[in-house]
Amino acid sequence: MKYEAVNRNIDELKKQVSVLPDKPGIYQYFDNTGKIIYVGKAKNLKRRVSSYFSKKHENRKTALLVRAIADIKHLVVETEQDALLLENNLIKKYQPRYNIRLKDDKTYPWIVIKNERFPRVFQTRNVIRDGSQYFGPYTSVMTVRTLLDLFRKLYKLRTCKYNLSSENISNGKLKVCLEYHIGNCLGPCEGYQTERDYLKYIEEIRDILKGNISGVIKYLREMMHRYAEDFQFEEANQVKEKLQILEKFQNRSTVVSSTITDVDVFTIDVVEKAAFVNYLKVINGAIVQTYTTEIKKALDEDREELLRYAIVDIRQKIFSNARELIVPFDPGFELENVRFKVPERGDKKKLLDLSLRNAKYFRLEKEKQQALSKPKDSSKRILETLKKDLQLKELPSHIECFDNSNLQGTHPVAACVVFKNGKPAKKDYRHFHVKTVEGPDDFASMQEIVFRRYKRLLDEKQSLPQLIIIDGGKGQLGMALNALEELGLRGKIAIIGIAKKLEEIFFPGDSVPLYLDKSSESLKLIQFARDEAHRFGITFHRKLRSKNFIKSELEEIPGIGEKTIQVLLRRFKSLENLKKQAYHTVAEEIGDSRAVKIFDFYKLKH
Repeated sequence: MKYEAVNRNIDELKKQVSVLPDKPGIYQYFDNTGKIIYVGKAKNLKRRVSSYFSKKHENRKTALLVRAIADIKHLVVETEQDALLLENNLIKKYQPRYNIRLKDDKTYPWIVIKNERFPRVFQTRNVIRDGSQYFGPYTSVMTVRTLLDLFRKLYKLRTCKYNLSSENISNGKLKVCLEYHIGNCLGPCEGYQTERDYLKYIEEIRDILKGNISGVIKYLREMMHRYAEDFQFEEANQVKEKLQILEKFQNRSTVVSSTITDVDVFTIDVVEKAAFVNYLKVINGAIVQTYTTEIKKALDEDREELLRYAIVDIRQKIFSNARELIVPFDPGFELENVRFKVPERGDKKKLLDLSLRNAKYFRLEKEKQQALSKPKDSSKRILETLKKDLQLKELPSHIECFDNSNLQGTHPVAACVVFKNGKPAKKDYRHFHVKTVEGPDDFASMQEIVFRRYKRLLDEKQSLPQLIIIDGGKGQLGMALNALEELGLRGKIAIIGIAKKLEEIFFPGDSVPLYLDKSSESLKLIQFARDEAHRFGITFHRKLRSKNFIKSELEEIPGIGEKTIQVLLRRFKSLENLKKQAYHTVAEEIGDSRAVKIFDFYKLKH
């Protein structure tokens, strides 16, 4: 019955779709409770909406969306740009379940020029559509404070909340405050400063916030020269101080090219469940603003769709009117009086590369912060990725990695390192002396060590790993498999080999290796385990060689036997250390007669 009801509902919806106009507009999907679950835009409403009901959707979320639709409403608009803006506003207002998440960024600071007589200029985190001008959002509070400090030094603006209407000023209802008396305000509340003079300051501030600093500098330089020509040196010096502050601020901006002016740059870095979009604003050849935002995917949207959402959203936020947009690819839509540019070389391509680096750095920083705040979740995610990449049946919470070490064919040893929950469990590391193999034979040594390791775990009824990593290619992997076969464990524990040269991953019975992405977390974990096993084995091997060297050299001293050598090894560790000791220190360990023989042999003072 439920299946029939769904089919009947879809048939009704298809009838609604059949009468939709072939015009641009937005469409809204509602569930059976009357709640908006999706908002979309279309160049052609009928064609776009009908596509949801005319094909089978491979994406599970899209299929769930279609099943949840109980009603459709639409609104026809004049242009695709109108549809984009309306879609963006509705998504932010209703936050539908199946739409991407566009952040409203209420936490970022803005600089506002208030819509009032004698406008105030201050920092805010709330954008109110009251006719005021907002500049931002700024990702750094320090940048906002620097700009406001700059304005305080350059201009004397009011900070009070008085209603400076012409009636209030002319009737003498307002009185100057402390800010006037200490020289921070010119007293417009009592008519000491005209609105015309005050608005000149505001225009200069507006130009600075838009990035048009060079125009303000030119205007101030001309004013300084006029004052100087009229012998008004004090006023000329005041303007000169403003110029120096502005030029210092201008030099902080990243200059890219004097030929690039009034340009918006957008790039996108897409990962599995989100996208990171960076925006750069370029005025008169300098980057005057940068901003990065994260977009959460909802229906596995492609990069063109994600970039489209971001461009419309960011341009609305920052009130951008730039006519040229530099983008990494054609976003597949049009904006009125706007030209999209996809540069392949030159200064604009460098800008694009810089923007993309900023997007990637933002993502990496976010991932690092998440890993620090939720280390357990990070480890589980990495193990889930490893399970998926290697197509394992179980989550590899317990991993063991083996490496042979026989430098120049001497003292063959092996190492086994253990990782639990993606982290080294060093107390569980084990060294092995190769016992049954004569000479340098890595293949046979690997079979012996793997057999001994898991024979002991089985005998002691200890837990077995979910994944074994063998440092080596098909040869070593085959011998390790023979050991597991002998113990009845083949097929019960996943096992792989990793060959050093090309970082190839080999599986039992498969001649074609797997090549994981060099930056993948799965490969990095496998490499970490392999490198740790190598380090642990080499350290043990060097220790053995050092002891053997001491032993063989001490055996040449007449009257020094095996027991004395063992005492010296335990106490002094190395021959070099032994030679540095005072006579009485060695004599305390092995007696005077033996100590004399050693000191005489090496011609040491005693």
